[in-house]
Amino acid sequence: MPEHHFLNLGAGVQSTALYLMAIDGEVPVIDAAIFADTQEEPDDVYSHLSWLESLGGPPILRITAGRLGDALEAGADAKGNRRTDGGHYIQIPVYTKMLDGTTSLTRRQCTADYKVKPIESMIRERVGGQPGRPIPKNVTVTQYMGLSFDEPKRVIRVKQRFMEKPANWKVEFPLWDLEMTRADCVAYLKGRVPHPVPRSACVFCPFKRNDEWRHLRDSDPKGWERAVYIDKVCRTGSGLDAARYVHRDCQPLDEIDLREADQKSGQMHFRGFVDECEGYCGN
Repeated sequence: MPEHHFLNLGAGVQSTALYLMAIDGEVPVIDAAIFADTQEEPDDVYSHLSWLESLGGPPILRITAGRLGDALEAGADAKGNRRTDGGHYIQIPVYTKMLDGTTSLTRRQCTADYKVKPIESMIRERVGGQPGRPIPKNVTVTQYMGLSFDEPKRVIRVKQRFMEKPANWKVEFPLWDLEMTRADCVAYLKGRVPHPVPRSACVFCPFKRNDEWRHLRDSDPKGWERAVYIDKVCRTGSGLDAARYVHRDCQPLDEIDLREADQKSGQMHFRGFVDECEGYCGN
C-alpha cells in the first residue's frame, strides 16, 4: 500500500524545527511540506520561507485559496459567497463592542477556508484523489503537525477533527511524541537559522500581543498599513450589529497605545498567552 507523508508548514518556530528535523532524519521522512498562503503574512515570514526553500530539503509546496483581506473587504467567504441577509460577512475572529459596552469575539472561519481545506485539497491531488472525495483506499496518508508538548489542548482538537476522517488518513505530532516544548524548539533552532524565526500569522490577525503589534508597526510598514486598513474594513458594510476591531481593546488599531500595562502604569503585570489559531497559522 503506497504511503504518503506531508508536513503542515506554518513557517513558525515549531514547524520550522520539524522541517529541519526531517532534513536531519530525526523524524520520519516527508514527501513534501505544504504552506497555505493567505497572501497576508508579514514580510519576514515570506523571507524565512524562501530561506527554508534554499536548503534543498523536502519540497515546499506553496498553495493559496486567495487573498484573505480581499474576501474580508467584499464581505464574502473564500468562494465568494455572501450573506443572504445583506450583512457584511467577516471570516476572521474580530472583537466586537455592542452599544451597551459588552464585548465578545466572533467565530473564526479563516483557518478552515484558507489553511485546512487548501492543504487537504493539495494532499488529495498529490495522492490521486478527487476534489471533495475520500482519498483512494489503496493509499495511506500521514499529516505531521508542528504542535509541541506544551500545547495539549490544540493536539486534542486536531485529533478530534481527524476522527472524522477515514482510517487511511492519519495525523501525527512528532514534537509531542518527543516531549519537545516551544522553548525546546527555540533552543534547537539557535545557531541553525541565521535570523529570528517569525511567528506565522496574518498581519491583521487579532490573536496578537501588543509587543507583536509594535513589532509589525516598527519593522513592516506595509504590513502595518494593511492591518490598519483591514481593521477599518471590519467596521464597514451593511447589517452591522456591533463595532468590529482587530485589537482586543476594541479601538481603531492606529489609535491604540500599544505600550504594555506596566509601561503605562510603571507597575509590572504578568502577561500570559493570548488565543491562537488551531495549530495551522502560528507554529
